[in-house]
Amino acid sequence: MSFTLLPAVDVADGQAVRLVQGEAGTETGYGEPLEAALTWQRDGAEWIHLVDLDAAFGRGSNAELLAEVVGRLDVDVELSGGIRDDASLERALGTGCRRVNLGTAALENPQWCAAAVKTYGDRIAVGLDVKIIDGQHRLAARGWTTDGGDLWETLARLDRDGVSRYVVTDVGKDGTLAGPNVELLRRVAEATPAPVIASGGIAEVSDLVTLARAAADGANIEGSIVGKALYAQRFTLPEALAAVREVG
Repeated sequence: MSFTLLPAVDVADGQAVRLVQGEAGTETGYGEPLEAALTWQRDGAEWIHLVDLDAAFGRGSNAELLAEVVGRLDVDVELSGGIRDDASLERALGTGCRRVNLGTAALENPQWCAAAVKTYGDRIAVGLDVKIIDGQHRLAARGWTTDGGDLWETLARLDRDGVSRYVVTDVGKDGTLAGPNVELLRRVAEATPAPVIASGGIAEVSDLVTLARAAADGANIEGSIVGKALYAQRFTLPEALAAVREVG
């Protein structure tokens, strides 16, 4: 079993930032995106999760900067944020990233998403950003500002379209250092044959160990994105990598 950690580099206005619950205006800055990405690479990351927040919120683009970051890295990159049509998809894939993560487009333009999946296969992942409201699992779109429909109905449709991987985020946990929603992740992983990447709420190495153990026990969870906890120095990436390797 190989449980993959994907350090996140979220970019807004040309800077690496972290948000709280995905809300615009809650940014904490962490300097140059390239330096952040190179730091995670030096610390042993095999993947980087790179996000254009301005594109996700529909308020601009960091496309050239993100392309530069991808070009300077020697590790795989998952690129996300504002990829909603042929032009933005081709531009993202043209950076040389290993795969892209579709969010809003997968919810608002199902036919286009299905065509992209058919064309590019496992270079396409879909982000399922979940808001739990009165016990209902709703998806969030457009930088988590609009409702994107029922999680389970959408997941079934995306499975039928052949989506090969999902990035699952509990929006209420993201950026809070409150721990991941393990129950949600398990339920999604049980509902789809495609592997799941966890996102949101990681606070301690023990959170990653919990997810890695679930994967080792057969849950269809192949890795986790790690963001604020690393930037806040709750633990180091080498410590986290060593801990999940021990589970394996």
